[in-house]
Amino acid sequence: MKLSLHASRLSLAPIPKGTPKVAGRLSPVTRHSSLQTGIALIIVMISITVLSILAAGFAYSMRVETKLARNANNEAELEWIGRSGVEYARWVLAMSLLDPTKPYDSLDQPWATGSGPLGPTNNPAAEVHNPIHLGNGSFTWKITDLERKFNINTANEVLLQQALILMGVDAGELTQIVNSILDWIDPDDNTRVQGAESDFYQNLDPPYVAKNGPIDDLSELLLVKGIRDNPEVYWGSSWTNHQPGAFQSRQNYHGPAIERPAFTSGLVDLFAPLSKGKININTASADVLQLIPGVDSRVAEAIVGARAGEDDGTGLTGPYRSVDQVRRVPEVSPMIAGQLQPFCDVRSYTFQVEIDAQIGDYKRQFVAILGRNNSKDVQVLSFYWE
Repeated sequence: MKLSLHASRLSLAPIPKGTPKVAGRLSPVTRHSSLQTGIALIIVMISITVLSILAAGFAYSMRVETKLARNANNEAELEWIGRSGVEYARWVLAMSLLDPTKPYDSLDQPWATGSGPLGPTNNPAAEVHNPIHLGNGSFTWKITDLERKFNINTANEVLLQQALILMGVDAGELTQIVNSILDWIDPDDNTRVQGAESDFYQNLDPPYVAKNGPIDDLSELLLVKGIRDNPEVYWGSSWTNHQPGAFQSRQNYHGPAIERPAFTSGLVDLFAPLSKGKININTASADVLQLIPGVDSRVAEAIVGARAGEDDGTGLTGPYRSVDQVRRVPEVSPMIAGQLQPFCDVRSYTFQVEIDAQIGDYKRQFVAILGRNNSKDVQVLSFYWE
């Protein structure tokens, strides 16, 4: 069989002269055109990205500026809310004295719990509220009496030593810490044994001078020799939650971990910079009570435990109506009851007030120290904000 194949003829247009013929790839002209297009696209994308970043930065900046402007507008109102909170605390403390059935201050009263009726009646106007809404904002308040601790400015050498022993401070460090605290408070420049005056602090980096006067803020103790390098003496078990201040040594906060003694309490738990002098036996902790000569942990815990419960008006249950009522506690001997008299009271006279003011998401904390002389005289001793 004969097979006949016929190839069809294709009519092709003539190729212009000068056009390069490249088999299987783009010509240089085509590649150059594609490269220019790609570069232009990249430039456009970069431009869009840069403009987007600039626009986002501008929007963020405007948002921050707007928030700052709004906060600045709220600043004055926040301060007045804070001051209103202090006035509210003054009213609470004044009203607390008007109940003749409770001639004492205790931790179950509205000034301490933040809720409940004030005075002997159930008058709704005398009901304590927390938080308080005021204008465009609100505030929450907390009142703490300072008579629950000993006054650091009136503490003598024996009391300071007893505090450090109770905390578990090494016996070899007692003299240095006690005398350094006393040197910080006393008005002279005479250095006690192992103590420190300005000549010691002037050689530190940065240098500073001894206070030579009453402690206004208990945190001043963090500047005192023996404590500045051992903040756990001040903070107790919570010392790891606090960063060193500008004048504190930082050598213990960097580098390898240093094993620290475990103190259940620190100086901040036992002392206050301002108080009437005597501690309130109804609000003081067992640790504070153990600073009184003759009171050990067993007696202190028994005193604290016996003041719990409801006051039935007889003085046999609930908070103590007088210091002498500690005699109802079996662990308290007549001799110990007599020793408590010079150190204790059932009233508090100095209070720290913390006001957390808020407008929208803008917050600020205000702190005031109040001195209560009677129901008509509750003075603002200091006022500041964090």
